[in-house]
Amino acid sequence: MTSTEKDTHLQHFRVWRGDDTKGELVDYAVEVNEGEVVLDIIHRLQATEANDLAVRWNCKAGKCGSCSAEINGRPRLLCMTRMNTFEPNEVVTVTPMRTFPVIRDLVCDVSFNYTKAREIPSFHPPEGVEPGEYRMQQVDVERSQEFRKCIECFLCQNTCHVVRDHEENKESFSGPRYLMRQAELDMHPLDAHGNRAAEAQEEHGLGFCNITKCCTEVCPEHIKITDNALIPMKERAVDRKYDPLVWLGNKIFRRPGS
Repeated sequence: MTSTEKDTHLQHFRVWRGDDTKGELVDYAVEVNEGEVVLDIIHRLQATEANDLAVRWNCKAGKCGSCSAEINGRPRLLCMTRMNTFEPNEVVTVTPMRTFPVIRDLVCDVSFNYTKAREIPSFHPPEGVEPGEYRMQQVDVERSQEFRKCIECFLCQNTCHVVRDHEENKESFSGPRYLMRQAELDMHPLDAHGNRAAEAQEEHGLGFCNITKCCTEVCPEHIKITDNALIPMKERAVDRKYDPLVWLGNKIFRRPGS
């Protein structure tokens, strides 16, 4: 057996083809070479059998978040899913993210996420403190540093069953990515916006989250969205609203602007 014969094989792919009106899974037998990822195979399909196949991608390094899709039913990045994780005789099914409307083939309309991003109030510095005068302890910097690794791939938004299985929730639920953004700002010692945990609860649907950790499981940056952002913010929201000692302390020592 030659090196070429050893390192190359044909793989059975099923790729969703269609638009927002209709579509179907189309079968392809595609050559797979050693070291390739699923995005390589999609590009080979574009170059050979399916020149009009639509797919969104950019960096091919797992940092831009563009090539989100579902592979064998699991939300993943096409560029970070290696072909050697599949058996040579295994059927690999590639479909668009289910939670968002399909534009064409593997490309979805993810504008829902940008709408939710605009609804999150930005960092509000304390009065009298100019840019360049901010001072924070390193421990406060590190608390939210994990959340800044987000690459906006929207896989967590896609897999969250609160919006995935209930279209009616989209209006009142921001999803794990933007609740995490609220949590990050809520932890910021210089943010003077106000009670972000209560705002997340009352205006962005934090109470809909039932901490199944499905968002954490699909995050390509391995951010512990549920354990480190959503659960602590839920606890702070409950404490600030129902704990009588916290309530009294807030009345006595209320921060300006809160």
